[in-house]
Amino acid sequence: MNKRQFLGAAAAAGALPLAGRAAAGSQPAPPDGPALLTVTGNIDRGNRGPFDPALDQMMHKHGVSFRQAWVFDDAALRALPAQTIKPTLEYDGKPHSLRGPLLEDVLARAGARLGHHTVLVLRAVDGYKVELLLGDAHARRFIVATHVDGKPMPLGGLGPLWAVYDADRVPDMAKLPLGQRFAACPWALYHIEVV
Repeated sequence: MNKRQFLGAAAAAGALPLAGRAAAGSQPAPPDGPALLTVTGNIDRGNRGPFDPALDQMMHKHGVSFRQAWVFDDAALRALPAQTIKPTLEYDGKPHSLRGPLLEDVLARAGARLGHHTVLVLRAVDGYKVELLLGDAHARRFIVATHVDGKPMPLGGLGPLWAVYDADRVPDMAKLPLGQRFAACPWALYHIEVV
């Protein structure tokens, strides 16, 4: 076999696995950066492999398991249209500017199959878990906040992600004491299960 035949055969052999994956409808590539948010459950597609009990330790400890998931890194979340809200926060009683994509836009990008009775299970890194009706998330215009007062939210503070809404603009919530307005808003959000 001469050099040209060898290179041609090698190129053809290298293309076969790619052609097979494309024909089989392979999953999209995961983002380049570290995954900040994982969406599982009733979704149409995934961009990462199934749950791995050895490497997905926090999820394992929180009882999370899945066959497919859609993950977002910082760039993927920033690529979605951002919204800004200015709720008064319970932690200091002052209004703060929070920015990030609508929760519904995040779910749409993940291929979530949403219906009238959809429940969203929102999980934070400390194990805090909230079950939120999709209708409530829509009515309150929940966002996945990535920034507070123009700065990225750090892990160890309220971030890096916070599922939150502007409680000051929701009449039923605005009349409650500040400490009762954000029970459905886990900060340090890392996982959403669509049920």
